[in-house]
Amino acid sequence: MANNADNNAANGGKVLVTGASGYIAGFIIKALVADGWSVRGTIRNMARAGEVRATLGLPDLELVACDLTSDAGWAEAMQGVDYVQHIASPIPTGEPKNPDDLIVPAREGALRALRFAHAARVKRVVMTSSMAAIAYGHEQPRPPLTEADWSNINSLEAYAYIKSKTLAERAAREWMAANGAGMEYVSINPAAVLGPVLGADFSTSLEVVKKLMDGALPGLPRLGFGVVDVRDVASLHLAAMTTPGLDGERFIAQGRFMWMREVADVLKAGLGNQARRVPTRGLPDWLLKLLANFDATVKMVVPELGRRREASAAHALERLGWKTRDETTTILDCARSLIEKGLVKA
Repeated sequence: MANNADNNAANGGKVLVTGASGYIAGFIIKALVADGWSVRGTIRNMARAGEVRATLGLPDLELVACDLTSDAGWAEAMQGVDYVQHIASPIPTGEPKNPDDLIVPAREGALRALRFAHAARVKRVVMTSSMAAIAYGHEQPRPPLTEADWSNINSLEAYAYIKSKTLAERAAREWMAANGAGMEYVSINPAAVLGPVLGADFSTSLEVVKKLMDGALPGLPRLGFGVVDVRDVASLHLAAMTTPGLDGERFIAQGRFMWMREVADVLKAGLGNQARRVPTRGLPDWLLKLLANFDATVKMVVPELGRRREASAAHALERLGWKTRDETTTILDCARSLIEKGLVKA
């Protein structure tokens, strides 16, 4: 049983959200508060507390300091908590020189969250994993990926971020099998998360729309990705937290696979003159590889050239009634939000 439930919000509980300054976490926090939950968030540096509260529009949000690589503060953060949404994980802006710079905090942070949650008698931990833990190192072409698939971390496709997400989720599941009696665990595996932004601290996946809008790319490379809306990712996290009988479940969060050219077409058709910098011609593979020498984000996606990674979210639909909204809406809401926040000049 959870602690101090009588003192919590009307919805019957308190939720700890790790990595509260992050893109997905922000939408989860707002959804939880709107749904009547009491929320506590973790951030690495309390000096950012005011900025995080202002970005979320929640001046009274409870925030505490926790780091993925240290035990300090975790026991206190878990006090009185019924559920944990473990979102925090390092996200690179480029490929690190040492893969362990990503792998170690991702894996150790997941295990730390589980260990302290279990000690605090938390009911269920929902962990944000990624399609990175599912979609890489498989023969092409292949049927749509499902929750039964795992990325092959020994493949040439498995760069540091892929390894970090795969190893973190595997470690979490192994820990739960050995030590997690009395506590439940569910993982969510989103594809490229797009949609509106709350502030300047947004997901690396939004760089695709940003670079198209601001003209950073001279053409459209042969890159594609599964699209999912951040608001729908948040709703899936909430459903995975409260729906009975989900212990051990895994849910893919992905809508339609889209090539960069299709995303550009959506922007051009929906935004008119505001999308005037969006390129219309193709970008040769060799030119993207050349640009990668000057842009760390571009360098990370070079191995994705020509790769089509279809995945099925049928399990989330069947089990939870979940689906992501129309991709056109997601992409246009993302672009308009970047313009509104001054992150892209239209």
